[in-house]
Amino acid sequence: MGKETKQILLTLSAMITQQATAAEHPEQQATPERPNIIFILADDMGYGDLSCYGNRYIKTPNIDRLAATGTSFTQAYAGSGISSPSRCSLMTGRNSGNSRIRDNQCYAGGLTGLKINPKGDTTIVRRANLLPQDTTIATVIGTAGYRTCLVNKWHLDGYDPGSAPNHRGFDEFYGWTISTVHSNSPYYYPYYRLWGDSLIHIEENAHDAHVRHNTEISTDDAIAFIHRNKHNPFFLFLGYDAPHEPYNIDDTSWYDEHGEWSMNTKRYAALVTHMDYHIGRLLGALDNLGLRENTLIIFASDNGAAVMAPISELNCHAGLKGRKGQLYEGGIKVPLIVNQPERVPARQISNQVYFPDFMPTLAALTGSEKAVPQTDGIDISPLFFGGEVDTDNRYLYWEFPGKQRALRYGEWKCVTVKKDAPLELYRITDDPREEHNLASEFPEKVKAFDEIMHRMHKPSENYPIPEDEQTPKAKKKKK
Repeated sequence: MGKETKQILLTLSAMITQQATAAEHPEQQATPERPNIIFILADDMGYGDLSCYGNRYIKTPNIDRLAATGTSFTQAYAGSGISSPSRCSLMTGRNSGNSRIRDNQCYAGGLTGLKINPKGDTTIVRRANLLPQDTTIATVIGTAGYRTCLVNKWHLDGYDPGSAPNHRGFDEFYGWTISTVHSNSPYYYPYYRLWGDSLIHIEENAHDAHVRHNTEISTDDAIAFIHRNKHNPFFLFLGYDAPHEPYNIDDTSWYDEHGEWSMNTKRYAALVTHMDYHIGRLLGALDNLGLRENTLIIFASDNGAAVMAPISELNCHAGLKGRKGQLYEGGIKVPLIVNQPERVPARQISNQVYFPDFMPTLAALTGSEKAVPQTDGIDISPLFFGGEVDTDNRYLYWEFPGKQRALRYGEWKCVTVKKDAPLELYRITDDPREEHNLASEFPEKVKAFDEIMHRMHKPSENYPIPEDEQTPKAKKKKK
């Protein structure tokens, strides 16, 4: 018996034991007040990609129904403008000026490894990874008796196999990691996939066959986890790849009628609609198991639309300034939908929320508040159920160390997206597209925001930034 087979059998045995134990203790089962939680995260999906957020082209009927029967947020922000720091902020409750991972690559420490670019060529880069002392949402929720699982994209392991989700608080993991480079190649029709620490094969995709799309595989893994844990409260994090580049999907039948569209545009739209279809499958599985009313569903994107996205054709960023990789609204403002039948009201709200809020929020929902370390977020769970939370009178902060900074407070946003550029100031409630820079009209406000941002930035061994490099040129001239 091979090592891989033994590991899979041991994993299956543990799952069976856990399920039997849960069945013997029905008091541990989820309830509407202490629900299962499914967090679905799209990858590089713009604020304007969903029909329920105003898109006129892309079909998303299942997500639209979640929005129509639940609460959608119009002032929700990701943890960063790109994947790793955004997901780190979500998983650890810390903003990107105070987190372990603040950019996809780091400047010191971490580990080096190969990065496969969309065209298939490779480069050597340095990445940071979550450490054992970094508390994740899964670690917190697990203290309340929840079974936890992450499916597909993690992006917080750097090049350390020991930093995979199943080593950072999750009971189960099915997907790919950065450290196992070939587990994510070819993108969207993978032959290799991780099951915990075991590398398995998707035989249908052998020899570069395009049979099982990764969105389908990930949904199958998620539904299987739900079936195994129907008698136990669970937290499922489903991190789809869609619609991240390269835009690789063979079925574009939803949009073949658009002869004027490029294949890039058709595939991008198809990736979103294909994901929506499989979200419908997931919802159907919950209904069939009688779990829907006991399950809270959260849907969001990890950042704004990418450079290669058909922004001009599909209005992926809903007219917002900027894109993925920038701290303008187009890079960090994301759709956020929360849904639970009979508990979450159908409404749209404008409260300012962001990814660091989810650790204290999910802890409050699951009864695991005592396990939460200090975070940069607040409990926004009352907003899910029709209540109120004052989310405006606090600072929301983002940075790419030494490169970009942004701070939101109430109606104002201060931002710079270039290392040596002065800070820009926008009254974001009146100017959501950041078209009118008011920095010259309110210099004292810019100065105050600058000082606050300096306090929000905490030193990091992975991103050692000299103080003068964290300061815009405008301030250095005054010295």
